[in-house]
Amino acid sequence: MAKKLVGTMKLQIPAGQANPSPPVGPALGQRGINIMEFCKAFNAKTQEMEQGAPCPTIISYYQDKSFTMDIKTPPASYYLKKAAGMKNVGKRNRPRGAENPGREIVASVTSKQLREIAEAKMVDLTANDVEAAMKIILGSAKSMGIEVKG
Repeated sequence: MAKKLVGTMKLQIPAGQANPSPPVGPALGQRGINIMEFCKAFNAKTQEMEQGAPCPTIISYYQDKSFTMDIKTPPASYYLKKAAGMKNVGKRNRPRGAENPGREIVASVTSKQLREIAEAKMVDLTANDVEAAMKIILGSAKSMGIEVKG
């Protein structure tokens, strides 16, 4: 007999840094998911990724208290900020994009860097080829106030 799906949830967890403290622990605990089992499985799956990179994760949990997780690649904004060399500023000590995108430019990346980001994100995008993926990433860059040169 197949397992009965109770629900799904989305969390964004730093790669290799899942632990029972908030926000992970309470979100899993209230749904009856074994927190330590999840943390060990997540950290094992993300150990080859860059430590601390935010990983959007979709968790499906079942009636028998088991779960499955689908770990996506980090957001395009993470890759763009890293490629542009943006420093940590503002609340929560994170790099920020432009306050007036389209009018102000806060950083720039090369088209080669844009291609590398598009290739890394290809598995999660709905693009048919790398050129289409580059256009998607270019849109994200423009909305953040990041200029693409060359």
